[in-house]
Amino acid sequence: MEIDEDKIDRAVLAPLRLTLHDKVRAWKGHDGDATDRLFKKGFIHDPVGKVKSVVLTEEGLRESERLFNEMFGKPRT
Repeated sequence: MEIDEDKIDRAVLAPLRLTLHDKVRAWKGHDGDATDRLFKKGFIHDPVGKVKSVVLTEEGLRESERLFNEMFGKPRT
């Protein structure tokens, strides 16, 4: 089976909303390849280092919120 890395990236970016702290930081407990791709796409700042969190860019914050709502939000009634 061929893996769709874009789907993996969306699945990693969306739940970063759940661990947001300091308005732009999220815990980085995800696959290093996925966080590297999110960095290359401009959604997070460079994830390399000993810090246990990543910093989302403005675009990353917007996209994370959009994906979170799309994937996990309940429709309005």
